[in-house]
Amino acid sequence: MRFSNRPEISVIMPTFNRARYLENAVESVVAQSFDNWELLIVDDGSSDNTFETLNPYIERYPHIRYMKHKNRKSALSRNAGIQASFGRYITFLDSDDFYLENHLETRIDILEENQEVSLLSGGFLCDENIMVKDCHNLDRLIHIRECILGGTFFGKRELFFALEGFSEVEYAEDTDLWERALKLFEVKKIEEPKTYVYQRAEDSITVNY
Repeated sequence: MRFSNRPEISVIMPTFNRARYLENAVESVVAQSFDNWELLIVDDGSSDNTFETLNPYIERYPHIRYMKHKNRKSALSRNAGIQASFGRYITFLDSDDFYLENHLETRIDILEENQEVSLLSGGFLCDENIMVKDCHNLDRLIHIRECILGGTFFGKRELFFALEGFSEVEYAEDTDLWERALKLFEVKKIEEPKTYVYQRAEDSITVNY
Protein backbone atom coordinates (compact mmCIF):
# COMPACT_ATOMS: atom_id res chain seq x y z
CA MET A 1 0.00 0.00 0.00
CA ARG A 2 3.00 2.30 -0.42
CA PHE A 3 1.40 4.27 -3.27
CA SER A 4 -2.27 4.32 -2.33
CA ASN A 5 -2.42 8.13 -2.06
CA ARG A 6 -1.93 10.10 -5.25
CA PRO A 7 0.60 12.91 -4.70
CA GLU A 8 0.08 16.44 -5.99
CA ILE A 9 3.68 16.72 -7.16
CA SER A 10 6.06 14.16 -8.64
CA VAL A 11 9.72 15.14 -8.30
CA ILE A 12 11.91 13.27 -10.79
CA MET A 13 15.62 13.07 -10.09
CA PRO A 14 17.87 11.36 -12.64
CA THR A 15 21.33 10.53 -11.35
CA PHE A 16 24.56 9.00 -12.62
CA ASN A 17 27.54 8.52 -10.31
CA ARG A 18 26.57 11.45 -8.08
CA ALA A 19 26.59 9.65 -4.73
CA ARG A 20 28.50 12.46 -3.02
CA TYR A 21 25.71 14.93 -3.81
CA LEU A 22 22.67 12.76 -3.18
CA GLU A 23 22.08 13.29 0.52
CA ASN A 24 21.93 17.05 0.05
CA ALA A 25 19.52 16.73 -2.87
CA VAL A 26 17.18 14.25 -1.17
CA GLU A 27 17.22 16.10 2.14
CA SER A 28 16.12 19.26 0.32
CA VAL A 29 13.02 17.44 -0.93
CA VAL A 30 12.26 15.90 2.45
CA ALA A 31 12.48 19.36 4.05
CA GLN A 32 9.93 20.99 1.72
CA SER A 33 7.19 23.11 3.29
CA PHE A 34 4.74 21.49 0.84
CA ASP A 35 4.59 17.83 1.79
CA ASN A 36 2.24 16.12 -0.71
CA TRP A 37 4.96 14.90 -3.07
CA GLU A 38 6.63 11.76 -4.32
CA LEU A 39 10.30 11.52 -5.26
CA LEU A 40 11.30 9.21 -8.10
CA ILE A 41 15.04 8.66 -8.30
CA VAL A 42 16.11 7.26 -11.66
CA ASP A 43 19.58 5.74 -11.47
CA ASP A 44 21.09 5.86 -14.96
CA GLY A 45 23.44 2.92 -14.46
CA SER A 46 25.64 4.30 -11.67
CA SER A 47 28.76 2.34 -10.70
CA ASP A 48 29.46 4.20 -7.43
CA ASN A 49 27.69 3.80 -4.07
CA THR A 50 24.50 5.53 -5.22
CA PHE A 51 22.13 2.83 -3.96
CA GLU A 52 23.89 2.47 -0.60
CA THR A 53 23.57 6.24 -0.11
CA LEU A 54 19.89 6.27 -1.04
CA ASN A 55 18.71 3.08 0.67
CA PRO A 56 18.18 4.60 4.15
CA TYR A 57 15.85 7.19 2.58
CA ILE A 58 14.01 4.56 0.53
CA GLU A 59 13.42 2.50 3.65
CA ARG A 60 12.34 5.46 5.77
CA TYR A 61 10.10 7.37 3.36
CA PRO A 62 7.35 5.47 1.52
CA HIS A 63 6.95 8.25 -1.05
CA ILE A 64 10.55 7.91 -2.28
CA ARG A 65 10.98 5.39 -5.09
CA TYR A 66 14.13 4.14 -6.77
CA MET A 67 14.53 2.85 -10.32
CA LYS A 68 17.68 1.73 -12.12
CA HIS A 69 18.44 0.98 -15.75
CA LYS A 70 21.49 0.79 -17.99
CA ASN A 71 23.06 4.12 -18.92
CA ARG A 72 20.63 5.94 -21.23
CA LYS A 73 21.48 9.60 -20.46
CA SER A 74 19.39 12.22 -18.70
CA ALA A 75 16.60 12.75 -21.27
CA LEU A 76 15.52 9.10 -21.26
CA SER A 77 15.98 8.87 -17.49
CA ARG A 78 13.65 11.81 -17.01
CA ASN A 79 11.17 10.16 -19.36
CA ALA A 80 11.30 6.94 -17.34
CA GLY A 81 10.43 8.99 -14.25
CA ILE A 82 7.57 10.74 -16.04
CA GLN A 83 6.12 7.39 -17.12
CA ALA A 84 6.30 6.03 -13.56
CA SER A 85 4.92 9.17 -11.88
CA PHE A 86 1.51 9.67 -10.27
CA GLY A 87 1.49 13.41 -9.56
CA ARG A 88 -0.85 16.04 -10.94
CA TYR A 89 2.21 18.21 -11.42
CA ILE A 90 5.65 17.03 -12.53
CA THR A 91 8.95 18.69 -11.70
CA PHE A 92 12.63 17.80 -11.64
CA LEU A 93 15.75 17.98 -9.53
CA ASP A 94 19.21 17.33 -10.90
CA SER A 95 21.07 15.21 -8.37
CA ASP A 96 23.91 17.69 -7.86
CA ASP A 97 21.43 20.53 -7.16
CA PHE A 98 19.01 21.17 -4.31
CA TYR A 99 15.82 23.03 -3.39
CA LEU A 100 15.29 25.73 -0.82
CA GLU A 101 12.58 24.67 1.61
CA ASN A 102 9.69 26.57 -0.04
CA HIS A 103 10.47 25.59 -3.64
CA LEU A 104 7.53 23.27 -4.28
CA GLU A 105 5.09 25.49 -2.41
CA THR A 106 5.98 28.57 -4.46
CA ARG A 107 5.72 26.72 -7.77
CA ILE A 108 2.35 25.13 -7.12
CA ASP A 109 1.04 28.50 -5.91
CA ILE A 110 2.10 30.17 -9.18
CA LEU A 111 0.32 27.58 -11.30
CA GLU A 112 -2.77 27.57 -9.13
CA GLU A 113 -2.95 31.36 -9.46
CA ASN A 114 -2.30 31.25 -13.23
CA GLN A 115 -4.53 28.45 -14.45
CA GLU A 116 -3.79 29.18 -18.10
CA VAL A 117 -0.07 28.41 -17.61
CA SER A 118 1.01 24.79 -18.04
CA LEU A 119 4.77 25.00 -17.55
CA LEU A 120 7.19 27.12 -15.50
CA SER A 121 10.94 27.48 -15.86
CA GLY A 122 13.52 29.53 -13.99
CA GLY A 123 13.85 31.00 -10.53
CA PHE A 124 17.27 29.63 -9.62
CA LEU A 125 20.40 30.59 -7.74
CA CYS A 126 23.82 29.84 -9.21
CA ASP A 127 27.42 30.96 -9.48
CA GLU A 128 27.21 34.20 -11.44
CA ASN A 129 30.25 33.32 -13.58
CA ILE A 130 28.82 30.25 -15.33
CA MET A 131 28.94 30.45 -19.13
CA VAL A 132 27.65 27.68 -21.42
CA LYS A 133 27.42 27.00 -25.14
CA ASP A 134 24.41 28.51 -26.88
CA CYS A 135 22.44 25.54 -28.22
CA HIS A 136 21.46 27.61 -31.29
CA ASN A 137 25.05 28.66 -32.01
CA LEU A 138 27.66 26.39 -30.48
CA ASP A 139 30.45 28.84 -31.26
CA ARG A 140 28.90 31.34 -28.85
CA LEU A 141 28.97 31.34 -25.05
CA ILE A 142 26.04 32.71 -23.08
CA HIS A 143 25.36 33.15 -19.39
CA ILE A 144 23.49 30.30 -17.73
CA ARG A 145 20.67 32.71 -16.86
CA GLU A 146 19.86 33.07 -20.56
CA CYS A 147 19.24 29.32 -20.76
CA ILE A 148 16.28 27.10 -20.06
CA LEU A 149 17.24 24.98 -17.07
CA GLY A 150 15.39 21.69 -17.16
CA GLY A 151 15.76 21.06 -13.45
CA THR A 152 13.53 24.07 -12.80
CA PHE A 153 10.66 22.82 -14.98
CA PHE A 154 7.40 22.61 -13.06
CA GLY A 155 4.37 21.73 -15.11
CA LYS A 156 1.05 20.03 -15.52
CA ARG A 157 1.16 16.30 -16.03
CA GLU A 158 -0.71 16.42 -19.34
CA LEU A 159 1.91 18.69 -20.92
CA PHE A 160 4.74 16.19 -20.52
CA PHE A 161 2.63 13.34 -21.90
CA ALA A 162 1.35 15.43 -24.82
CA LEU A 163 4.95 16.27 -25.75
CA GLU A 164 6.02 12.64 -25.21
CA GLY A 165 8.67 13.79 -22.77
CA PHE A 166 12.21 14.85 -23.56
CA SER A 167 13.78 14.22 -26.95
CA GLU A 168 17.00 12.23 -27.15
CA VAL A 169 19.10 15.07 -28.52
CA GLU A 170 22.84 15.50 -28.06
CA TYR A 171 22.66 18.79 -26.16
CA ALA A 172 20.02 21.01 -24.52
CA GLU A 173 17.08 18.62 -24.37
CA ASP A 174 15.51 21.02 -21.88
CA THR A 175 15.50 23.89 -24.41
CA ASP A 176 14.10 21.49 -27.01
CA LEU A 177 11.17 20.57 -24.75
CA TRP A 178 10.53 24.23 -23.88
CA GLU A 179 10.40 25.24 -27.55
CA ARG A 180 8.02 22.40 -28.37
CA ALA A 181 5.83 23.35 -25.39
CA LEU A 182 5.67 26.96 -26.63
CA LYS A 183 3.79 25.81 -29.72
CA LEU A 184 1.02 24.03 -27.85
CA PHE A 185 0.78 25.43 -24.31
CA GLU A 186 1.02 28.61 -22.29
CA VAL A 187 4.44 28.66 -20.62
CA LYS A 188 6.05 31.13 -18.25
CA LYS A 189 9.70 31.86 -17.48
CA ILE A 190 10.18 33.35 -14.02
CA GLU A 191 13.05 35.08 -12.25
CA GLU A 192 11.58 35.01 -8.74
CA PRO A 193 11.40 33.42 -6.30
CA LYS A 194 14.87 31.92 -6.63
CA THR A 195 14.36 28.66 -4.75
CA TYR A 196 16.25 26.17 -6.95
CA VAL A 197 20.02 26.03 -6.33
CA TYR A 198 22.04 25.06 -9.41
CA GLN A 199 25.50 23.58 -8.81
CA ARG A 200 27.49 22.60 -11.89
CA ALA A 201 29.45 19.40 -11.34
CA GLU A 202 32.91 19.10 -12.86
CA ASP A 203 31.72 16.48 -15.37
CA SER A 204 28.50 18.25 -16.34
CA ILE A 205 27.57 18.21 -20.01
CA THR A 206 27.55 22.02 -19.94
CA VAL A 207 31.25 21.88 -19.04
CA ASN A 208 32.38 19.15 -21.40
CA TYR A 209 30.11 19.39 -24.45
